[in-house]
Amino acid sequence: MTAADNAADNSAESVAAKAEPGHLTVLTTTDSAEKAEELARGVIEARLAACAQISAPVTSVYRWQSAIETTQEWQILFKTTTARYEQLEAHLTGAHDYDTPEIIAVPVVRGGAAYLAWVTEETTAP
Repeated sequence: MTAADNAADNSAESVAAKAEPGHLTVLTTTDSAEKAEELARGVIEARLAACAQISAPVTSVYRWQSAIETTQEWQILFKTTTARYEQLEAHLTGAHDYDTPEIIAVPVVRGGAAYLAWVTEETTAP
């Protein structure tokens, strides 16, 4: 390993350390704009995410109860921390009207320092 490789490894470790507690984008879908906004507002009010973005209708094709379904859904992306994920998932599961809601968390591997600090601040209970 060269000195440059060691420096790169050390740099990556310090970036990972700075990223703690870690940040996530969590997504879910629902079948109306009104339900999407209701889920988004509930999560933001509970400080489980700093931001929720609702996308215009998307077409989802999936198998459900042995049938292939095609429906329009609204996708919601939540910006949160790993520390708040469990509570966010519980909130979405309880507030959602789907039997099995899509709840997927994707790690944020890089981001603007000021933005990620804002996400952390907004998801910290007062």
